Amino acid sequence: MSAGPFLLAFLSLALAAQSAYASMLMLYAWQDKIRSAHGRAPASLLPPGWSFTVLLPARHEEAVIEDTLQRIADLRYPRELVQIVVIVEAGDEGTAIAVNRKIAELEQAGVDNVSLVRFAEPPINKPHALNVGLAHARGDVVTIFDAEDEPHPDILRVVNTIMQREGAAVVQSGVQLMNYADRWYCALNVLEYFFWFKSRLHYHASIGMVPLGGNTVFIRRPLLEQHGGWDQECLTEDADLGMRLSAAGAAIRVVYDDAYVTREETPPTVPDLVRQRTRWDQGFLQVLMKGDWRRLPTLGQRLLALYTLSFSLLQVLTLAYLPFSVWLMFFARVPVLVAMVSAAPLYALAIQVTLTLVGLREFAYVHRLRSSRLLGLQLVLAYLPYHWLLSFAAVRALWRFLRGANGWEKTTHVGAHRTAQLRPLSPLETGLEADVALHG
Repeated sequence: MSAGPFLLAFLSLALAAQSAYASMLMLYAWQDKIRSAHGRAPASLLPPGWSFTVLLPARHEEAVIEDTLQRIADLRYPRELVQIVVIVEAGDEGTAIAVNRKIAELEQAGVDNVSLVRFAEPPINKPHALNVGLAHARGDVVTIFDAEDEPHPDILRVVNTIMQREGAAVVQSGVQLMNYADRWYCALNVLEYFFWFKSRLHYHASIGMVPLGGNTVFIRRPLLEQHGGWDQECLTEDADLGMRLSAAGAAIRVVYDDAYVTREETPPTVPDLVRQRTRWDQGFLQVLMKGDWRRLPTLGQRLLALYTLSFSLLQVLTLAYLPFSVWLMFFARVPVLVAMVSAAPLYALAIQVTLTLVGLREFAYVHRLRSSRLLGLQLVLAYLPYHWLLSFAAVRALWRFLRGANGWEKTTHVGAHRTAQLRPLSPLETGLEADVALHG
C-alpha cells in the first residue's frame, strides 16, 4: 500500500487539531463569566485625568473624512484634554481640501483642537503618517482612528478609567465591522472581527502576546516614543508594535464591550478584500521574519506568536492540500480506519460553521440588528468560498513577500457602516424576546 493514504490521515488529524484550537480561541471569552466580565468596559467611569492625542491618518478619503472628523470632535471628553491631528500626504489634495473645509466649519462652531499635518517624503503609507503625527503629539496618551471610523462618544472616558484604575500602559478596545448584509462575504468578514476582538484578543492578552489592532488602540506617549513609534517599512505596523511592546513586558489591557466598539465597514468589493487581506498576511510574514517575537520571555508566548504570524502559510498549505485530498478520496483505496480519520476535518468544518452561525445570532442580538434564516443560509453557502478567497490572498501575500514587493495597497472606504445604512430592529422588535427579535 502506498504512503498516500497514511499521509492523508496525518494531514487530516493535523487540520482537525488546528480547527479545534481555532474553535477554542473563538469561544475563549464565553468560557468563564469572570473572564467575560473583566473583558468589558468599566461599569462606572472616572473623571477625566489623562490627556489624549488622536492621530487620524488619511489618504484619498474625501468620501468619509469629514463625517469621521465630526464624530471625533464630538467625543464626550474635555476639549482642552484632546488634540486631534489629521495627517495627509502632500500629493493628496482632495483629502486635504475636505479636511480644511471641515476644520473651518468646526472652528466656526468653537472647536479649535483639530489640526492638519502634511508630509511629502516617502514611504507614503500609514505607519509613516503615524510617525509624522507622533512628532506633533502633546497628549499623555496617543490613539489612532482610521479615516472611516465611527468611535463611541465615551471611548476616551472608558480608556481614561482603565488607565487610572489599572495602570495599563496600552489599551486595545474593540473594533467592529457593521454592514453584515451588503454582499455575500460581508457577514463572514464581520464575524471575523467579532470573534477576534471579543474573544481571541483576550486570550492573547492572558498569554501576554498581543498583536495590536490598527486603530482604537491607546498607548502612553512616553512608552511609544521610547520604542521608536511605528515601523515605516512594515505592512502591519500595528501587530509589529504589539509584538515589540509585548516582548518588553508592557501592560496591555484588551477591552471589548459591544456598546463601545468603534464601527467600521467591510471592504466594498472582492478585490478590495483580497488586497486588504494580502497586506495583513504579508505584514505578518514581515513581523515573523523580523524576529522580535523570539524575545518573548515564555515558550507559550513564542509558540502563540509563531502560530499567529505564520497562519497565512497554513492557509497556503491548506489550499495546496485540497486537490490532493480530493484525488485520494476518488482514486485511493484506503483502510477503513484511515477513511474514518480522513473525515475528521469535515466534522471540524461543521463545528466551525455552527459556531459562526451562533456568532451571527449573537452579533445581531447585541447590536439590535435584523437577522434571518436566509442570511444564515447565505453564510453557510459562502463559508468555503470565503475561506478559499482568504487562502488565495495568503498565496498572493507569500508571492509578494518573496519578491520583496512591499508597496501599500489601499482599501477603498465608502462609509457603508454608518448607522443610517444598517437595518436596526424596530422599537417593537427590541421589546420582544430575543429569539423572536432575531428571526421574526
